[in-house]
Amino acid sequence: MWVWIVVAVLVVLVLFVILTYNRLVGLRNRVRNAWSQIDVQLKRRHVLIPNLVNAVQGYLDHERAVLENVTNARAAAISAGNNVAERAQAENQLSQSLRSLFAVAEGYPQLRANENMLAMQEVLSSTENRVAFARQGYNDSVMQYNTSRETFPSVLVAGPLGFNPESLFELDDVAERAIPQVQFS
Repeated sequence: MWVWIVVAVLVVLVLFVILTYNRLVGLRNRVRNAWSQIDVQLKRRHVLIPNLVNAVQGYLDHERAVLENVTNARAAAISAGNNVAERAQAENQLSQSLRSLFAVAEGYPQLRANENMLAMQEVLSSTENRVAFARQGYNDSVMQYNTSRETFPSVLVAGPLGFNPESLFELDDVAERAIPQVQFS
């Protein structure tokens, strides 16, 4: 009689570990998939930037520093690797450089009217939206995974079996968190 109870308890424990392990693997894979979605959009962004710089270059000869900052920030973002925190910091720097470029470009009416520049701005804007959606999906997956691995009873399986916490892809730029001011003249 006691043997059957012990066997039943062991079977329940083994099933619990297997089910919990499989759920955590599934959630971790969703995080990895979400990161790859961000990566695809960031690579698209990196491919577009040289075209944007080329479209602007002829007009902004004396604004070399702005173009160099964009180019350097792009290179840093490409070489940042897959560490989420480092990649987020490099991508945030690239976003700041692009904002500077567009701010400078606003001072050149002939550049603003240039069809290539307008097309590049539209494509880059679309890509930025895609990056934002991918980032949101990634952060949602990370939150679900981290919550699952930290809650009881999953925490009993997660730690010993090597399920480490994942990092969120966060904005470092305080200006991006600020509420935009809308003024009507």
